[in-house]
Amino acid sequence: MKIVIGADHGGFELKNSLKKFLEEKGYEVDDKGPETLDPEDDYPDYGKKVAEKVGKSGNEIGQKNVMGILICRSAAGIIITANKFKGVRGVAVFDETQAKHSREHNDANVLGLSGDWTKEKQAEKIVKIWLETPYSDEERHTRRLKKIADME
Repeated sequence: MKIVIGADHGGFELKNSLKKFLEEKGYEVDDKGPETLDPEDDYPDYGKKVAEKVGKSGNEIGQKNVMGILICRSAAGIIITANKFKGVRGVAVFDETQAKHSREHNDANVLGLSGDWTKEKQAEKIVKIWLETPYSDEERHTRRLKKIADME
């Protein structure tokens, strides 16, 4: 599975630490930036880069070919950006329970984290659970996800 990751200045440090964490776990990581800290950058630029890659990956409901991780100060703006792209099911997550639920029930394929409120070790736990939790494939969840996809 490939992980596409990106962040604005508010998530720059957490992005870099998570990239290292993911590579150590054996994941292929595609870093969409930034490469250097720029306090004036804008989260939509990185949300777009990651979301385009995930959305075009051909992930059908229940598949995990390409997953995305986005980080900004709150996680809100960058996830709003990501959800503008067809095929993206992005969610902002603040704990392991939300991470698991977002995968089991919503088949989320883009994870949003807060650079301000998520500590490195907590982010690692969230990411690990999020990547390892399979979609439940329950009919009610699939029906709902298909309704959302029809709106795109």
